[in-house]
Amino acid sequence: MGLLSADSPRDTAIAWGFVVVQAALIVAIAVLPGGDDWVAPGWLAGAGRGAQVVGLAFLGLGLLGLGRSLTALPTPVDHGELRTGGVYRLVRHPIYTGILALGAGATVRSGSATMAVAVAALAGWFWLKARWEEGHLHARYPGYADYAARTPRFVPGWRRHA
Repeated sequence: MGLLSADSPRDTAIAWGFVVVQAALIVAIAVLPGGDDWVAPGWLAGAGRGAQVVGLAFLGLGLLGLGRSLTALPTPVDHGELRTGGVYRLVRHPIYTGILALGAGATVRSGSATMAVAVAALAGWFWLKARWEEGHLHARYPGYADYAARTPRFVPGWRRHA
């Protein structure tokens, strides 16, 4: 496995499919115009800005935290290591968390129902992508199951009920 390929041609194609759709959704969110579906009161617009600041922090710390394990694809690299420290103590997918917080904050401030739908679609896409990615992480790292059992996927403090 490399930075731009997975274990098999099939997995590489699936991984690139996830990345391409994700990129298209992120670009759509970035270029969608504001709307007039609602006007966020000042406190809510401030909360949206706060979510964006937190999102940017999660995104940056998630990227930095991966170090040599960073890859463009949702598959582990050969030389990678399971990261469970730093922001990865809070969530298993801080990069996705950061992007979603940026999108949610922008949506609150935008007044655009179309943007809200696009961010919801991105959240659903990240959920599918993370599930697929985690299958590869379970196979690659023996400690991943324990890590996943104690660490929420996207939202810090969010615990699954068994």
